[in-house]
Amino acid sequence: MFGLGTPELIVILGIAFLVFGGKKLPELGAGLGKGIRAFKTGLNDVEEGGKNVLEENIPGLKEAAAIKEKVAKVKDIGSTLKS
Repeated sequence: MFGLGTPELIVILGIAFLVFGGKKLPELGAGLGKGIRAFKTGLNDVEEGGKNVLEENIPGLKEAAAIKEKVAKVKDIGSTLKS
């Protein structure tokens, strides 16, 4: 987690406790949790939207995706042969 160990996290939590106080920390934690949850939900919605784009009948999109997959396979074969 960003190279933070236990001592660093304890110092950060101690400073947060001194700055915000004991009553405000649970509210900040709940707000942070809600924000992370909303971010993940939005990210999943965007991923689902991308999948739906590939399923639609957009000219050339499926062909481009197929070519991209073939190029990736050729790169894998090329790196295997170099080894």
